[in-house]
Amino acid sequence: MNKTSEQIDLLFETSWEVCNKIGGIYTVLSTKAKTLQTLMKDKTIFVGPDVWSAENPSPFFTESKTLLKSWRASASLPDGVSVRVGRWNVPGKPIAVLVKFDGMYAVKDEFYGKMWQLYGVDSLHAYGDYDEACAFSHAAGVVIESIITHSKVHHGNVIAHFDEWTTGMGLLYTKWRMPEVATVFTTHATSIGRSICGNGKPLYDYLKGYNGDQMARELNMEAKHSLEKAAAHNADCFTTVSEITAMECEQLLDIRPHVVTLNGFEKNFVPSGAKFKTSRKAARKLMLDVAGHLVGQKFDDDTFIVTTSGRCEYRNKGIDVYLDSLATLVSMNPERNVLAFVMVPAWCKEPREDLQEALHSSEYARLEEPVITHWLHNMDQDPVLGRIRSIGFGANVNSKVTVIYVPCYLNGTDGVFNMPYYDLLIGMDVTVFPSYYEPWGYTPLESVAFGVPTITTSLSGFGQWVKLTSKASFDVSGVSVVERGDGNYHQVVHSIASDLKHLVEADDSTVKSVALSAMATSDRAAWEYFIEYYQQAYNMALQNALKRNE
Repeated sequence: MNKTSEQIDLLFETSWEVCNKIGGIYTVLSTKAKTLQTLMKDKTIFVGPDVWSAENPSPFFTESKTLLKSWRASASLPDGVSVRVGRWNVPGKPIAVLVKFDGMYAVKDEFYGKMWQLYGVDSLHAYGDYDEACAFSHAAGVVIESIITHSKVHHGNVIAHFDEWTTGMGLLYTKWRMPEVATVFTTHATSIGRSICGNGKPLYDYLKGYNGDQMARELNMEAKHSLEKAAAHNADCFTTVSEITAMECEQLLDIRPHVVTLNGFEKNFVPSGAKFKTSRKAARKLMLDVAGHLVGQKFDDDTFIVTTSGRCEYRNKGIDVYLDSLATLVSMNPERNVLAFVMVPAWCKEPREDLQEALHSSEYARLEEPVITHWLHNMDQDPVLGRIRSIGFGANVNSKVTVIYVPCYLNGTDGVFNMPYYDLLIGMDVTVFPSYYEPWGYTPLESVAFGVPTITTSLSGFGQWVKLTSKASFDVSGVSVVERGDGNYHQVVHSIASDLKHLVEADDSTVKSVALSAMATSDRAAWEYFIEYYQQAYNMALQNALKRNE
């Protein structure tokens, strides 16, 4: 492992989520950074989009006037392309280069033509965010080329790593302009696989029958799929994050990933000792208070709190299964009151003013629409709210299960909780992530890091890893992995409801034992163990680049 680290003079990693918190890839990169810094101090340079302004600066980036100073003084970049250099404000404080890429739109047609000529990338049917992603990754490639040229390092000891189809053009540009440089491409979820699931089509029972190119045409995904496929085939090492996604890549992209790079985690933000207990108590008090003022009742301290969270993909993330499981739990008549949150950002309009006012009162009066904390722009079209209403949550005041929808980003400034997600997660009794499409699954891993047991499915990369390396049960791993396929929806719903009832009615000693098992599982997923998969990928990329250039 150390030999590979010593071989590398520079490692670039490019992603749309560098210093730009959107989803799970931010967690991958930002938590991996500390381990990379330990192995290769300041040899790693993260490259991300400069989508910020003086009025809206990135809270994750601190600019520096000294880092890469000599390069910046001599760099000759295209018109409309500029950079800011600094540190990413995450553990390890790695170097980050943020790239303004507006100038690349003027040359996109010529560039697309070159990529078609060299690599067969079909950008003809591009729409949506395709042009923006390609402009950024093209500019990122230009910046990487400029830094490498200026540094005068041996090009054979440089690796350029690109994440997701959104950076594919940067990889292809690098291969075209700097063939000596080793390239790595990671797909965290194939664009066409996600689209198949998002369109309600069965992925797993019919996977062997799908042709990626054909499905791309059918689902109007030709440009993104073409780019992702070209990047995967032309990278010196192609990786993905789980075995289940590796099978998907093999079928839909016509290439088996060379290495499966499991997603690790760092627990340095989890409080310990007395602070853990204080933080948990504060989180629970706040959640019980918000819910109580919505529904007009004071919740006891022993109320059982459960949540699901993550991206707002109603079917893919299993939000439908979660809500139906809660409805089934009602029929099981649990012994304690259950407070169930859906912490999933939607088309949020504003925090509820009536709820904000109620939180300043010691009185509990039931509010209109008592199942949601923030108003939406599309109150009558939102699928989560629609399902909550149709089940009847909010209508039955005597139900043992109360459901509250939190449709905003929990970043500490939402106007109701004003507390970041992790600071609320610590107060949960269990989390549920019954995903249909989940290449890895950071949300359940985050949960167990806080000692909060979790329920996930066999269709998530994390769930598969738990099954492979431990026993998927609360008592052993703090994780229940429910078997999920294309045809057992109702079985999954019942299994999750039964798991919830089991934890609701567990005694204190069982609860403590399960929490310790959960924490032990997160310890096994630390980056200090999982970084070896990236070391394998880097080593393979260097070797393949060397063979190619010989």
